[in-house]
Amino acid sequence: MYNDIIMEHFRHPKNQGVIKDADAVGEAGNPQCGDVMKLYLKIKKVGKKEIIDKIKFETLGCAVAIANTSVLTEMVKGKTLNEALRVNRVAMIKALGGDVPPAKQHCSLLAEEALKVAIKNYRNRSGRAMSCPTAKRPRKNK
Repeated sequence: MYNDIIMEHFRHPKNQGVIKDADAVGEAGNPQCGDVMKLYLKIKKVGKKEIIDKIKFETLGCAVAIANTSVLTEMVKGKTLNEALRVNRVAMIKALGGDVPPAKQHCSLLAEEALKVAIKNYRNRSGRAMSCPTAKRPRKNK
């Protein structure tokens, strides 16, 4: 039913678990399908750069939900926060072999959302507003 890459990440997920002293936590879920993804980040500062040093996840959901969260952690570990925010659902689907069934592609969106929430939470806790290419900004009235 699913390709070998999806099944490998499902059977042997990378970075699964909890970081007890995480610098940030992000969660996303879909009440319609029941999938819930939680990401834990440990951020390392190198000069002015903030890098995802460690990332772990807990996912309750189907094989594709677990595979998406696993592949996302591999894709963003070691990246700066802004680089990580550029990893989107299209990139995750491609990393999973490109043939994620259409009915399961929302799992990639949930993983992307959980990452954005975690980074937003980190930036809010560290006193910095969300400043990233994908953040929505309020419109100014003219």
